[in-house]
Amino acid sequence: MAAIIQGIGAATALSSPNKSLFANNALRSFTERKANLFVVKSDARLRSGLNFRGGRAEELIANAVATKQDSAAAAASTSSKPGHELLLFEALQEGLEEEMERDPTVCVMGEDVGHYGGSYKVTKGLATKYGDLRVLDTPIAENSFTGMGIGAAMTGLRPVVEGMNMGFLLLAFNQISNNCGMLHYTSGGQFKIPIVIRGPGGVGRQLGAEHSQRLESYFQSIPGIQMVACSTPYNAKGLMKAAIRSENPVILFEHVLLYNLKERIPDEEYVLNLEEAEMVRPGEHVTILTYSRMRYHVMQAAKTLMNKGYDPEVIDIRSLKPFDLHTIGNSVKKTHRVLIVEECMRTGGIGASLTAAITENFHDYLDAPVLCLSSQDVPTPYAGTLENWTVVQPAQIVTAVEQLCK
Repeated sequence: MAAIIQGIGAATALSSPNKSLFANNALRSFTERKANLFVVKSDARLRSGLNFRGGRAEELIANAVATKQDSAAAAASTSSKPGHELLLFEALQEGLEEEMERDPTVCVMGEDVGHYGGSYKVTKGLATKYGDLRVLDTPIAENSFTGMGIGAAMTGLRPVVEGMNMGFLLLAFNQISNNCGMLHYTSGGQFKIPIVIRGPGGVGRQLGAEHSQRLESYFQSIPGIQMVACSTPYNAKGLMKAAIRSENPVILFEHVLLYNLKERIPDEEYVLNLEEAEMVRPGEHVTILTYSRMRYHVMQAAKTLMNKGYDPEVIDIRSLKPFDLHTIGNSVKKTHRVLIVEECMRTGGIGASLTAAITENFHDYLDAPVLCLSSQDVPTPYAGTLENWTVVQPAQIVTAVEQLCK
């Protein structure tokens, strides 16, 4: 525990109190600047430094995922709309079931995906309907069943491989990197690998370090693989169906805290574009790029920012590889300021790659350096209070936008 606390303390310390906020092109998560800037605490309170200019940030909820009040309000606002209401895990299940009904080559494999229905019930009922060969329970051997899924894809099937937890898929990293991403190229185009690898990840509520992995940064450098992250029931279903139909290997990232989000989705069939970002909220003053759970932290912060007179544009990038630089670029050309909010680790994370892409392609349109709020480069602590400290909170987003728009 002492090591964890030391790690967090090291991550929040700064090299020099005299450097400007943008000197290192970064606003650190839970930044603590001792002289002329500011401190954001885990309880969402802003404390001024010696020469800090600006007011106190409005008090925010530390764990802004989906409150009961928000869920009830959303349900009331959509109750009269056409379609049907589903939780996010049910939307994933519905998309998967529709594709299995449409295409007999679609199959599922993983630990407890059969009659148990998966750890988060995404495959519930599928084994009864389609049998044990199309919904295959596997031993606890991620490298083996992931490799088997890749082999099945090479021979004409469309496997959906579930990792019980995304952290466990590190055991299959060799199969995913050396086989899944490269075989189409190394075979001279003789083999296609139409496989979907999916499962829960992200920081939960006290799941501990090994069950709080964010593997986006691990897989982004593998050539030949697409990566998408769902954040709502609507895009979860649409991305699931698109991933299954893709001829490329796709990794679908699901957040463990979003499975119970409820939304009304259309009755008619729809399929989303795997390479397209979603405009969540149009705005004029600053572009906020985010994905997965952080979408809800950003939207909570956006309410406070609007009350303060700011007009943020919020984009859920959804496609983690490749980036939708068309949508992102149009937003940058309009607002001229960019804030990236992610739950991924700061070093080598999605935000780092996105910062590089924006700087390379849209540097002339920027009026300020790109800022990136990321999780701390420490193992996720088990203790709830320390866990909150490692993840970006809404108050930090408010403060970052205020500094960026000065």
